[in-house]
Amino acid sequence: MTTQGTVPTSEAAPDPGVGDLIGSGQEGGVGDQVRAWWQRVRSGEMGALPAVGGFIVLSVMFSILSPFFLTERNFANLMTQAATLVMLGMALVFVILLGEIDLSAGVTAGVTMCIFIVLVNVQGFNWIVALAIAFATGIAIGTFIGFFVARVGIPSFVVTLGLFLGLQGLELMIIGSGGLYRVQIPEILAIQNSNMPPWAGWAMLVVILAVSAGTSFWDRARRARAGVPNRTIALVWIKLGVIAALGGTVVFILNQDRGQSIRAVQGVPIVVPIVLVILWIGTFVLDRTRYGRYIYAIGGNAEAARRAGIKVVLIRWTAFIVCSSLAVVAGLFSISKVGSVDAAAGRDLVLSGVAAAVVGGVSLFGGRGRLLHAAIGALVIAVITNGLGLLNLPAGVNYAVTGGVLILAATVDAVSRHRAGGAVLRT
Repeated sequence: MTTQGTVPTSEAAPDPGVGDLIGSGQEGGVGDQVRAWWQRVRSGEMGALPAVGGFIVLSVMFSILSPFFLTERNFANLMTQAATLVMLGMALVFVILLGEIDLSAGVTAGVTMCIFIVLVNVQGFNWIVALAIAFATGIAIGTFIGFFVARVGIPSFVVTLGLFLGLQGLELMIIGSGGLYRVQIPEILAIQNSNMPPWAGWAMLVVILAVSAGTSFWDRARRARAGVPNRTIALVWIKLGVIAALGGTVVFILNQDRGQSIRAVQGVPIVVPIVLVILWIGTFVLDRTRYGRYIYAIGGNAEAARRAGIKVVLIRWTAFIVCSSLAVVAGLFSISKVGSVDAAAGRDLVLSGVAAAVVGGVSLFGGRGRLLHAAIGALVIAVITNGLGLLNLPAGVNYAVTGGVLILAATVDAVSRHRAGGAVLRT
């Protein structure tokens, strides 16, 4: 659960670690936590619950309609299909939490990949140097957007819409009308098209459990030192049990041979641990640092955050830089999957990225949502695209269904906001 509103102040000198502690909600046993969670849901704070429900319903429906949906091969395809959208959705979370938007994130991914591939294929640059230049370009674009939004005060919709159009023109100038370059870098192609050895998948799960346990006990130790009550330890074991069960199932399925020839194709796709590492780092920043807490505070009430001493302009500026930088990673995933770069690269990505965040439960009004929610929303959209593709339905149906899901998610967000506001007024 995210923390909104202003940063509390006190006349006494606070413990430096207290400001970074994640919100604890209502303390007590497991039953107390469940009742508190249910009360939050009833008051409108549903988080990713609708997206999780939609994911389950869609998965069951497509598994009934298509015998190929639950196969090991399609499960791996779903992971790689969703990776680009997951990354772009997570990138957009940083600005959406502020109540802003970045319509240029998709073409930022596209134009940086155009620069990357031309430097490698035409200019003969080392691919690592070219990738560094692509990231520098992404950072420069984010800095440009942040300056005009945070410093000048132009609405982010206007600035990023202008870049959405302008960067498409830059792509045409770099690649040329109708131009296309193949990606021939084995290390880049391997991201979406190669797998880890089966043992590495289990090792990854062990690392995930160790990091999750270490983070949970570190949080508890900090809270104890600060004199803040801890939740029951049973919740930690329940979380680790859920991670072990779900993670073990995923690794087991992906380790099955899904090849159609003598050569075995098995293992977790390489892109999966990359996404998980970025997800963990981003979640750590948003949940356990002052920077993340300030983002939520600004999204909840920017004026109150400014009065509390938060550097609103700087936080907004850096959020757009983070968004554009992660968009470059999304572009890298995209060209690894497709295997080529053309002048339309990234053009259709951004709206799907916004949809992923909103469907996952990130509020367009700002101040509510997590990176994990965007990842779940991206999986929902990937399931829709994958399932409808298996049913051989036209692309128009895919757009119509995705659009309907997005409108439904935005409606749920707006209604939950009104319900939460009403609950606050009644109390």
